[in-house]
Formats: sequence, C-alpha cells, structure tokens
Amino acid sequence: MTSEHATCDAMLHQIDDHIRTVDSLRDDVALLESMADRMIEAFRDGKRIYILGNGGSAADAQHIAAELLGRFKRDRKALPAVALTTDSSCLTAIGNDLGGDELFKRQVEGLVTRGDIVWALSVSGSSPNVLRAIEAARVIGAVIIGFTSRRGASLAERCDYCLKVDADASDRVQEVHELAYHMICDRVESAFV
Repeated sequence: MTSEHATCDAMLHQIDDHIRTVDSLRDDVALLESMADRMIEAFRDGKRIYILGNGGSAADAQHIAAELLGRFKRDRKALPAVALTTDSSCLTAIGNDLGGDELFKRQVEGLVTRGDIVWALSVSGSSPNVLRAIEAARVIGAVIIGFTSRRGASLAERCDYCLKVDADASDRVQEVHELAYHMICDRVESAFV
C-alpha cells in the first residue's frame, strides 16, 4: 500500500466519521428547538446572550455572536449577543491579575443579569474557566446553555440545556457544534423577521 493510498483511506475514514457524527444530531433536534425558543423568549424580554469558550470554541463564540448581532440569512433587528472571548485588554488583565481560571467568571459577574443566557462551549466539558463562569451565571440567575462532547458530563450537569455531541474527537465535535448553532441562529432569526 502506498502512502498516498493510506492517506486517501484516512481521509475517507474522516469523512465517514463526520457523516456518522452529523447524523447523530438528528436525535437532538428537539433540544436545539428548545434552546432556540428559550433564546427567542430572552431576546423578547430584553435580555442578552453571552457566549464563551476556549480555543476553537472561542472562535465559535465569536461566530455565534456575529450571526445574532449582525445577521445570519435575513435582514432583521440586531439581537444583543456578546462573545466574552474578544476583549484582549480585559482577558489579559483578568488573566494576569486573577488567573486564567477567572477569565470568564469575572466577565459574567460584571455583565450578566438574571434572565440573560450564558452559552458555554467546551469540547472537554471540563475547562475550569468555563465551569467557573457557568457557576457564577447560576448564582446570578442566568439560563445556561452548553455545547460539549459525550465526555462533557461536568459541563452538562451544570446546564439548563446541553448538547452533547456523540463524539470525542475535537474536530468532529466542533463540526457538529457549528451545524447546530447555525440551525439555532436560523430559528432565532426567523422569529424576528
């Protein structure tokens, strides 16, 4: 077997794994609809959504906020969504002065109010700074949405709603997270057109 053939087989395996993981999302459509409905209710009540995560999940947090604050597919009013991953001065000051585990918690304590939504993304479901943030959100009385993997029990048990993608590999999990949050954004946006 040539190395080129082995590479093709590996890539084909990744495609098959992606399709299987995406297909498993069918079992969570009702959960995604519930998440979207809760977001619609929050926006109608004048509440905000705060989104957070580390690494690739930080990028997803920014992506979600952009879809909601800007627009996804349709022209409509701006929806108040904030990624807690974007203010470099805030992040570096909190990290330097209070430590990395406090990055999101401190922002939640300063910005989130009762009835707001805190949306946490963590493939592992065990990132200390994510867990501390949602614990702070719980004290405030925020609604907590989580996106994680099947190994994300620590995050899931702290959420009001949690999508646990049926995979462990970060790439497969994040691919399904992106599809799921696009579906939610589409549903939410349609309520404000």
